[in-house]
Amino acid sequence: MNIITGGVCAAKGFLANGVHCGIRKNRTKRDLALIYSETPASAAAVYTTNLVKGAPLAVTKKHIANGVAQAIICNSGNANTCNANGAEIAETTCALLADKLGIAADDIVVASTGVIGQPMSIEPFEAGIPSLVDGLTSSGSELAAEGIMTTDTIKKEVAVEFELGGKTCRIGGIAKGSGMIHPNMATMLVFITTDAAISPKMLQKALSNDITNTFNMLSIDGDTSTNDMVVVLANGAAGNEEITEDGADFTEFMKALNTVTVHLCRTIAGDGEGATKLLECKVSGAGELSTAKTVAKSVICSSLLKAAMFGADANWGRVLCAIGYSGAPVDVTKVGVSFRSAKGTIEVCRDGAGVDFSEERAKDILLEAEIEILVTLGDGEFSATAWGCDLTYDYVKINGDYRT
Repeated sequence: MNIITGGVCAAKGFLANGVHCGIRKNRTKRDLALIYSETPASAAAVYTTNLVKGAPLAVTKKHIANGVAQAIICNSGNANTCNANGAEIAETTCALLADKLGIAADDIVVASTGVIGQPMSIEPFEAGIPSLVDGLTSSGSELAAEGIMTTDTIKKEVAVEFELGGKTCRIGGIAKGSGMIHPNMATMLVFITTDAAISPKMLQKALSNDITNTFNMLSIDGDTSTNDMVVVLANGAAGNEEITEDGADFTEFMKALNTVTVHLCRTIAGDGEGATKLLECKVSGAGELSTAKTVAKSVICSSLLKAAMFGADANWGRVLCAIGYSGAPVDVTKVGVSFRSAKGTIEVCRDGAGVDFSEERAKDILLEAEIEILVTLGDGEFSATAWGCDLTYDYVKINGDYRT
């Protein structure tokens, strides 16, 4: 399996584009993105569990109930959430795009991201969709990735190449996510494409299984968004025998999907609002998988720990504190904690108690841009990983005037 370029256009038969249509005030910012499969594709999705949901999610869920889609359109700058005409805007957007592409409106996934509760107009879509479609290209993944950004500071895309039954297949994705991200599916917008042939049922199974160890293990600020979803389209252009059941090919597909989703998780975490560091909590030695996951997420969500990591302060007591209130069945007298980065590893806690360590060396390790928090529980063989970022002054600045 190899990492390749191309993002959502790496897979055969997919085109993409991104334009500015007028939703965002800054005319230099793209605010409308399109991903298009030249043939109908198997479709699968997972959605936020927030009871307040953006209108596009309900429309998308209805459109792909049959497991088929051919295009994804997404705007940034307005979440189309809590708007009286939200569903009408989403459906009309699909109708406009369907007319331009010559496909059925029910075969379109629609998504929005941005400020909640702001009036939404169809005019920007009417103005932008013609040029959006006319500019579709096999090298347009970066343009689409730009079109879905809000407070993101970098484009997020990745692709991998792998084999199924002797056929070369590709899977790639783009994502947006910087704030309002917390486990409860889906925690951001992620669009994934593949030219592998796989049935809608197995595609949904692959995605639903994968997110439990990837996107549901990611937290930036403890807030679960109203508009988040992860969507996968598989058009079968690679020519492999369609995956319709468990087996070696399905396992290989799952590995490729996981490579893409883990990469996007790490990229999103590292680009958290105001963040200066990517945090990765690795828990090992748990008696149950659920224990490992609960502990990892509790540590990565701790505001006090996140602040300590910003200050490069090896305050391991905050790790134990987060473990203690996690609700997981842990014997605290067996817990060990170490911090690791490109500068090395330092043990700070063993058997639930502090050990002598150099504060200077610890600070040197924690000043790096990527920090691993290593937790051992000493109770079994299960492990889990969660991702997050530090908590900085800039997070408050960004969200203090996000709407205005």
